[in-house]
This record gives sequence, C-alpha cells and structure tokens, in this order.
Amino acid sequence: MSTSAGPQRIVIIGAGGRGRDAYGRWAIEHPDRARIVAVADPAPDRREALAAAAGGARTYEDWRGAIADLGLLQADAVVIAVPDALHVDVAIAVADAGLPFLLEKPAAPSVDELRRLAQHARRTSSALAIGHVLRFTPFWRSVKRILDSGAIGRMITLEVRENVGYWHFAHSYVRGNWRNSATSGPMALTKTSHDLDIIRWLVGAAPETVYSIGELSWFRAENAPAGAPEFCVQGCPVADSCPFFAPRYYVDALAGVTGHPVHLLGDDISPAGRMRALREGDYGRCVFRSDNDVADHQQTTMRFPRGVTATLTASAFTAENTRNVTITGSAGQLSGHMESGEIVVDLFSPDGRMPDGLPLEAREVAPKSVLAHERHTLRVALPNPDLGDHAGHGGGDAGLMAEFVEAVRLDMVGTGELSFETALDSHLMAFAAEESRRTGEPIDFASWAQRMALPLDEGIRR
Repeated sequence: MSTSAGPQRIVIIGAGGRGRDAYGRWAIEHPDRARIVAVADPAPDRREALAAAAGGARTYEDWRGAIADLGLLQADAVVIAVPDALHVDVAIAVADAGLPFLLEKPAAPSVDELRRLAQHARRTSSALAIGHVLRFTPFWRSVKRILDSGAIGRMITLEVRENVGYWHFAHSYVRGNWRNSATSGPMALTKTSHDLDIIRWLVGAAPETVYSIGELSWFRAENAPAGAPEFCVQGCPVADSCPFFAPRYYVDALAGVTGHPVHLLGDDISPAGRMRALREGDYGRCVFRSDNDVADHQQTTMRFPRGVTATLTASAFTAENTRNVTITGSAGQLSGHMESGEIVVDLFSPDGRMPDGLPLEAREVAPKSVLAHERHTLRVALPNPDLGDHAGHGGGDAGLMAEFVEAVRLDMVGTGELSFETALDSHLMAFAAEESRRTGEPIDFASWAQRMALPLDEGIRR
C-alpha cells in the first residue's frame, strides 16, 4: 500500500506533450487523488510551467537529481515521459529506487533495450506499467465487455485498421521525432504498438505466428515534384496543390492552436515565429526530402491459439485519424469506429443476448431478412472533443492515469489491466512484425521470443 493517506504524490520526469498534457494534466485536474510534487525536464520553460500549474512543485533540470531525491520528496510513484531513447535508463533507475512507475510507450526503442528493461524489471520485481492507453478508453472497454460476455460467441477473426491520417503521418513520421528507425524505432513499434496491445488484450493470448508486409512507398526523393526545394517555403512550385505544404498546416490550419503539435516548432508560435521555424527546422522540410525511413503503410497478420486470426492495417494515406475494428464470432459480428464511438453488433441467433448495462441506442430486427438476427447499435460516451486525440486518446489518457493512481494506492501496479507482461508481448509483436516485413518471412513467435532472450512464459513476479 502507498504510504500517503491523501492524494498520491507523483514525480513527473519529462514535461513534454505526454508528461504535461496527458499525465500531468490529469493529476492537476484531480487534486483529491494525485499531487505532482516534482517535475524534471531539461527545458526550463516546460518544467517551470508544469510545476507552476501543479501549485509549485519542485523542479529538476536532470532526471537523475529527481530520482536521487525521491525519498526527500516522499514520492509514491513516478511517471516517465522522456524521449524514447532514454526510457530504459530512467526506468531502471526508478526500479532500483523501489517505486512503482508508469512508463510511456514504447517501453524501449529496440529489442536489446527491451531485453535490458525486462530482465532488470523481473530481477527487481518492479511495479511497472506501460502507457498503452487504448485499453482504458470507454470505446475499447465496451468492445472487450461485449466479447467477454460471449454475445458474439467464440472469436474467429479480428481486424483493426489504424488510420494514421495523411497530415499526422507527415508531422510525426516524415518530419517528426519518429521518422527514422535508427533514432526512434520502426513504425510498427512507435505507432502501432497501441493497436498490437489492443489485439493482444482482446484475444487474451500471445500470437503463435506473425507475418507482415509493407514499405516506404511515397515519401521518397524520387517522388518529389520537379523543382521541389528542400524546405517548403523556398519557393515550392506545387505549394498550392501539395497536401503536405507545411505553412498550410502549421500556420493556416492550426492558426488557433497553441499546444500540440504547434509547440514543437519552438518557443515563438506567432505566425511570424512559425514561418521562421519552417524556413530551416525539421517541420518545414519537403516530405520528399527528409531523412525518414519508416514504412508509410504496413499490414500484419497474426495467428493465435484456437485458430483465431487477426490483421492490423496501418496507412499514412487516410482522411481520418482514427481506428476501426471488425470482429467476427461464431454467434455474431461486431464493428466499431473509435472516433464516433459507434459500435454495431449483429447477433445471428434469434435469442442472442447483449450484456446488461450497455447504453444501447437502437435495437432492431434486420429488415427483410429471412434470418431473425438482431442489430444492436451502441454509442459510447466520448471525452471532451476539444482535447483532441493528442491530449486524450479517446479518453485513454485519463483512464490510464486514474487506474494507475488507484493501483499505486493499492500496491497493484504491474497487475491486471496494468500488466507489464501483456505489454511486453505487444512490444515483441511489433519487433517481430518489423523483422517479418524486412525479411519477407513469417515469424514463429514463441521460438523467436526465446531467441531474443525474452521467453513468453516469464513475467514480473510480485
């Protein structure tokens, strides 16, 4: 149990978009449940702003200083939201300090680093949770509740589509922090580890085989329009028609936005400041002349125990930035759209039943059908849309923090929905998918994980 009788005392390491806007914001908005007692970040403006918003938390320029003072701070838990390359070093230091912690995904940018984290966490019996937020959204929890109820029978197939959004992919995976696998990791990890975690969670088991195809097809130098310069503002001849023209996105479309993603341009986010940043910064580069190498589309097929098959499609070339799901079962079919919150369930049996307590808006027998199946439409209550996907992940950020803080209080971090073992599987699925994509060969998942020195039957023993 936590030693704090009142709000859990939280240290935030990393005050960027995730540390500040997701996890830090929740703590500030729930002072009865959590209190930020310290903020560590090398950027003075970021750490001071979050510390002030938290009511005067102590600040540290370096994460090592904050961890050294965890006892002095009387901290109950730590949230780690530093750049991906630092995840494992910071996590190991917090594990050695003996406090439970929440580590932003991905847990590690490479298999070697993941192995180092997992082996240390197992050796020290660390109380560790990974920031896989989708498990904690109202939408996906409703999907799982329907599955677990048996309403659609035995699961047969599971399809998830990750619609990245053409503008979002250009921002994060062509111009942004996750554009190059050498500095961040493959797209299967940095983007679709959320989806792989959801698939692993819904099926309830690790896969038997993983096979993946995909490539970087469009955002390449040979596809650049004739005369296109290195930076969009250097007189691009197709500025009026290119969907990725940087000023149209960062200056015009996001004119009223001051947070993510505009804050990544720099301290001055006035129109003139934005234009200055686009003249020579990464976010102003032509999308065909960047140093990106991650796949812009990828499809992964997985076989699970009992013959369940799953597919994950991720594409940069989508109008929406959301996720779709279709699950077929022996007694029914479920289809869902995360952004709208709509879940449609068709039950094949005339006496099929949905679980109690779901807010069904429509219940009707399919018209002109010779089969008396029932269609159930569920619209899940979504969080404040003003927060956007970056701030809320469909309510998952808030849901994860609420679960994490309660688990800290009950000494349950690393168990149940916060299981590190399940999160470890989904990370391994991402790395296996990338290896399959590169080699063209299917991966026998259990034996592959064994070769990686990360056997699936081990977990953190607490």
